[in-house]
Amino acid sequence: MAIFDTGIRADHPHFRNIKERTNWTNEDTLNDNLGHGTFVAGVIAGQDPECPGFAPNTEIYAFRVFTDAQISYTSWFLDAFNYAMATGMDVLNLSIGGPDYLDLPFVEKVWELTANNIIMVSAIGNDGPLYGTLNNPADQSDVIGVGGIDYNNHIASFSSRGMTTWELPHGYGRVKPDVVAYSRDIMGSKTSTGCKTLSGTSVASPVVAGAVCLLVSVIPEDKRKSILNPASMKQALVEGASKLVGPNIYEQGAGKPDLWQSYEILKNYQPRASVFPNMLDFTDCPYFWPFCRQPLYAGAMPVVFNATILNGMGVIGYVKDPPVWQPSEDVGNLLTVHFTYSDTIWPWTGYLALHMQVKDEGSQFSGIISGNVTLSIYSPAAEGESSPRSSTCVLYLKVRVVQTPVRSRRILWDQFHNIKYPSGYVPRDSLNVNNDILDWHGDHLHTNFHILFNMLRDAGYYIETLGSPLTCFDASNYGTLLMVDLEDEYFSEEIQKLRDDVVHKGLGLAVFAEWYHVDTMVKMTFFDENTRSWWSPLTGGANIPALNELLAPFGIAFGDKILSGDFSINGEQSHYASGTDIVQFPAGGFLHGFELQEDPKTAQNSSTPDTQNSQSQEKSKLSSILGMLEAGEGRIAVYGDSNCLDSSHMVTNCYWLLRKIVEFAGNGLRDPVLFSEATRLKFPVFENTQKPLRRPDVNFSMFSSVIGKELICHQDSRFEVWGTKGYGIQPTGTTRKLPEYQKNEVSSSPNRLIKSSYKRQDEAGLQKSILAPSANKFDDKRDYFGFISHEE
Repeated sequence: MAIFDTGIRADHPHFRNIKERTNWTNEDTLNDNLGHGTFVAGVIAGQDPECPGFAPNTEIYAFRVFTDAQISYTSWFLDAFNYAMATGMDVLNLSIGGPDYLDLPFVEKVWELTANNIIMVSAIGNDGPLYGTLNNPADQSDVIGVGGIDYNNHIASFSSRGMTTWELPHGYGRVKPDVVAYSRDIMGSKTSTGCKTLSGTSVASPVVAGAVCLLVSVIPEDKRKSILNPASMKQALVEGASKLVGPNIYEQGAGKPDLWQSYEILKNYQPRASVFPNMLDFTDCPYFWPFCRQPLYAGAMPVVFNATILNGMGVIGYVKDPPVWQPSEDVGNLLTVHFTYSDTIWPWTGYLALHMQVKDEGSQFSGIISGNVTLSIYSPAAEGESSPRSSTCVLYLKVRVVQTPVRSRRILWDQFHNIKYPSGYVPRDSLNVNNDILDWHGDHLHTNFHILFNMLRDAGYYIETLGSPLTCFDASNYGTLLMVDLEDEYFSEEIQKLRDDVVHKGLGLAVFAEWYHVDTMVKMTFFDENTRSWWSPLTGGANIPALNELLAPFGIAFGDKILSGDFSINGEQSHYASGTDIVQFPAGGFLHGFELQEDPKTAQNSSTPDTQNSQSQEKSKLSSILGMLEAGEGRIAVYGDSNCLDSSHMVTNCYWLLRKIVEFAGNGLRDPVLFSEATRLKFPVFENTQKPLRRPDVNFSMFSSVIGKELICHQDSRFEVWGTKGYGIQPTGTTRKLPEYQKNEVSSSPNRLIKSSYKRQDEAGLQKSILAPSANKFDDKRDYFGFISHEE
């Protein structure tokens, strides 16, 4: 059993089973001066009767990869991983993690390690109850990712939630964690002698690692190499687990491990492939949230579910024939299922994505559709075998279908124009939050906007996701296009199409922006001493210059003020957290201004509106933040802040405002307060100030899905436009370029990065790190990893 942590004392009285201790840090010691590694080892294999480990006879190999200052480098892990492979470890526990799944040297070494038949168990993270907060390497499909529960079988509040965000914006994340284990008040060994309790997924991981060691021990030694591998062990755990009542699949995975059931699976195990989960029952709530919250219907964007292929037959495998959808009844032919899947299943795992779309002839159908998806997997012949191994996987599917909703109740969420960490330094939306400087939760309806999703569903709306350009949806099907906290640029074809969609097709547009101030971004640049590199924001909380280009045809523009404060509308209290202001708005629209506190850094550059009428003079001391407008056949609403919709750092929600905006944008309903005559503009508002400009020193194309890229509809859009440029677009579309950025080979631009890190404190005061990606993936100077524990 390999334990990668802070080390362990050689003479510790709880451990008479220490086989070897190695130090991979730059400190000259093998001892654990923090207690984290000792505690983890105690949970797995401790021999103190007061706090015994799960598998006390397990041999311990202690790898010290953290210093006393809780610092580690990727290069230390790479060296230690190589030694673990060379010494033939069976199981490896990592109670560490960070959100940088693009730290390729580390990720690829984990692949290599599991490919060498080492079963890796890792903590999923302590960033709950937020969604989209999974830590790497636990979010990798070849690793057993462990979440946390308490003794009442409730998901621990600190346990990170799925889905994985690797696949965004064009796809959908995988199910993680794989399983959950006890993580509150777990007993383990102290650094010297005696026992103590700790809480966190950092201790849930060794609970499962200890269980894995027990399962390994009951398999006859002569059969272990032919039966046990990372895929077969995960199959035994997830298929034998007990599903908890209440939590959804992205909170608990398969549920709580059942050692006996897992043993029964392994006892008679024959190498095979399987799919996790092997049953998709979208009528089962809340377990299959969010899919059980919204039925399928004709005309919608495809519903995508991303399942994991587990191949216990071999480290490498292939899909023999394309997957097949076989409905159980004729009515199931109304459902079309397309598939995307791994070309090569390695190491041990792959993905199978189902893209589900109801045919147009099913627009009046209501009912249940069920059936099976089958696919065949094969692997090369094992040693001593003459023919390849093969296995057929069956995935049961059950969905609820309703008649196509009326247009006014349908909302489309723009996921395509979101840029998240990794791969770039996208700063937080609220500048008042100092312990989380990056925007890394995915900005998806089912991650940090999951409460918004539930609220809209409760209000009777149907929300679909668009992970492709704005040319890839038919505006006549939707009441509102919802654009929240977006950082990317826009193709010129998108700008033209959106104008036509609003003015001529009656589309409603709702935009929630964020702060953008170049001087503030420059001041957020920092130099990381560990990697000798600069790290600077790509944009502000939102990309205001790009949004202003998108809104320019309607005469609307945001400014660069950073505003904060509390205000109320008709008794509804709201908090404005580092939002921006509206500096241009056309006559006839309705504009709301409030007295808010301006960030001192932006106040010196602010100006007042053009006072061509008394109405503008009355508003000169107010900051305009909310505007509504009828534009041709459609309607537009803009608001300068999105924090009130984002679960990550929300102070006060503004769901009440979103409902009123959607009612107006999608159905033309006017709230009497929001549309009072006192807020109607007789003249256009145009502030005498330069609109926010893009940073000329940032190579935005490195991180953009637009700049330098081809306009194309991806596999999250409707089947008929897959691989095209979308609706009404000629096939001669061009890629978008920004003229501002000038590449300078000799300059040390803040955007030209090697690697950087960001440390934060968890409840126990242990440093956790968010790892920034590397422009040079093979640079040896890497960053911190973080412990995942909460000490009590």
